[in-house]
Amino acid sequence: MRLKDKVALITGGSSGIGKETALLFAKQGASVVLTDIDGDGGMAVQKQIQEAGGKAAFFKADVSKAEECEAMVLFTEKQFGALHILFNNAGIMHSEDGDAVGTEEAIFDLTFGINVKGVFFGCKYGIPAMRRSGGGSIINTASFVAHLGAATPQLAYTASKGAVLSMTRELAVIHARENIRVNALCPGPLRTELLMKFLNTEEKKQRRLVHIPMGRFGEAKEMAQAALFLASDESSYTTGSEFLVDGGITAAYVTPESPKTT
Repeated sequence: MRLKDKVALITGGSSGIGKETALLFAKQGASVVLTDIDGDGGMAVQKQIQEAGGKAAFFKADVSKAEECEAMVLFTEKQFGALHILFNNAGIMHSEDGDAVGTEEAIFDLTFGINVKGVFFGCKYGIPAMRRSGGGSIINTASFVAHLGAATPQLAYTASKGAVLSMTRELAVIHARENIRVNALCPGPLRTELLMKFLNTEEKKQRRLVHIPMGRFGEAKEMAQAALFLASDESSYTTGSEFLVDGGITAAYVTPESPKTT
């Protein structure tokens, strides 16, 4: 098993990418703590893991609050004795998130509070725990929109994921010699509840699909497989990376840098 004897903390673990990753990590031998504001959903995932013979615990937490992030890390260490993998995955994409003119300040602040401060707080309290465990792997969920502007306006979300990506790079550099790796998982458009609620008309869905070379939305299980690679020792020389798992969308629209001349 690829995560035998590892302890993983996954935020946003009650649904979508977080849920599928929790199930996969447990199957691969990790002891998993999943957190979410959805208590019923989180407990259901915990039960599903335990019934399959895995080790799991749920801790209800709002990642936009520093004290709750500190508590979830302490809970993980108390429950399983260490922290080796931190998946800062919790995030929102608000239905009222639009362009700069139409997006309210409260929506912008809410999005940044969860998507950006949640990653910051996870690292603030998770990194000391990883030091105590001898190192580990941090995975931050960014997005392909950190590289591209979105066809459907979602300014707060896009800006927040750009912040996650730049934060990941700096954290990777700072902690590289502490045996702590930090990478960003950048999913493409996924068939998750989060995105489908945002793309709430067929017109919006088609505006997104037309840009994807594979012609389909990705699945949360496919992101979990990517997270497994970044969490495992198979990626031991990988840090500061932008792991794009996006159906080819950025390859189709990002222009390569021109060759430098001398």
